[in-house]
Amino acid sequence: MQLAFDTSSPTVTVAVHDGADVVAERVSDRTMRHGEQLMPLVEEVLRTAGLSPRDLTAISVGVGPGPFTGLRVGLVTARTLAHALTLPVYGVCSLDVLAVEAVDTGAVTGPFVVATDARRREVYLATYDETGTRVSGPDVGRPVDLATSAPVVGEGAALYAEHFPDGRAPLRPSAGWLAQTVVDERAELHDPEPLYLRRPDAEVPRAPKPVS
Repeated sequence: MQLAFDTSSPTVTVAVHDGADVVAERVSDRTMRHGEQLMPLVEEVLRTAGLSPRDLTAISVGVGPGPFTGLRVGLVTARTLAHALTLPVYGVCSLDVLAVEAVDTGAVTGPFVVATDARRREVYLATYDETGTRVSGPDVGRPVDLATSAPVVGEGAALYAEHFPDGRAPLRPSAGWLAQTVVDERAELHDPEPLYLRRPDAEVPRAPKPVS
């Protein structure tokens, strides 16, 4: 039984996968409140699936790229649960999860791009072949500099349609597809560390320079 969750987007998504299929999945009804919503959603999907934490055999988590605060909530939770329950934890690039879902649902049939919201009027972007295997990226940049006429999966196309005119679903990562990606070994597995492509918005202040 695999518990999967992703906090790289404005919403939190949590699922339980039994090795064959998703048996429970929930998405937060509020945005940007990852710390408040993640554990209640974990408890809800476990209850829906009729499981206790001790029934779990693995944890998977989206590693981004995404905003610093949201990623930190998910990854710290994944590491904490894995340690407490003595479970393996697998990290997956959140863009790769969107790519697998797009291919398997028929949203794309050839090479394509995944672009998600990076805030600051920028996007996170990676390119994929027709099987959903990542070819390049992820990178971060302005939509005008990364513009393409290729099919674009993810929220980036919805936000910047003038630069990504061929937008396709899905828009945000799904924990159910994250779990399925791990089960099927469709993407590279990482340690549960954040995939940051730029410096976080909040940083520890540097020590003041000595007065000469």
